[in-house]
Amino acid sequence: MSTGIPGWVPVEHRWFGLDRRMLRPALFVLVVALLLIYGWPALNAIVPWNNPTRAGDVLDLGAGATAVPPVGWQLEDGTLVSDRTGVSPTQESVKLAKGGATIQMTGASFNGTAAQFLDQVITSQDPQADISGSPATFTTTSGLVGVVRSASGTGGDELLAAFKMSLSTPATAPALLVNVSAVPGEFQQVSSEVETFLRSITPEAAA
Repeated sequence: MSTGIPGWVPVEHRWFGLDRRMLRPALFVLVVALLLIYGWPALNAIVPWNNPTRAGDVLDLGAGATAVPPVGWQLEDGTLVSDRTGVSPTQESVKLAKGGATIQMTGASFNGTAAQFLDQVITSQDPQADISGSPATFTTTSGLVGVVRSASGTGGDELLAAFKMSLSTPATAPALLVNVSAVPGEFQQVSSEVETFLRSITPEAAA
């Protein structure tokens, strides 16, 4: 029943004083505006992910290389072996997130050692970063040897790990960078999962 009052919104269509019928188109306009102004990162910030990793999931890193993601993390980017789509070891990108922690993996072409690759990454990205002076050797369960360096500050903690993804020809093999970052107080909560994840990395299949 209409009251005849211009602009009056019936009670059943009101929500906190707003016309509920206008909320959906307004939200659509907001999403489009965010995409135009800020791009996909802004959209990701307001749309929660719901793609948790499960027991048995295996990440495809290309050319037969794999890694086992920690269960319950959000897989925001990356390909599972079960997807059977195939990926390039020098172009593959993986992003896992849990709370205030993220794990990002990036493949690249690089002739040299894992330590040289990590040095190049640090120098090119942020030469002033407070990264630990000496890299530490890290060996995965499959025997793949890499290097790790870490940083800690008021903004949180960061762990960088680099590998050359072959046991037989490491110098010419694709390189893999793993970047783990966490807000203050979060790294200790996920450190065991991160270590297990790093140790699960396997090299590319022998030719």
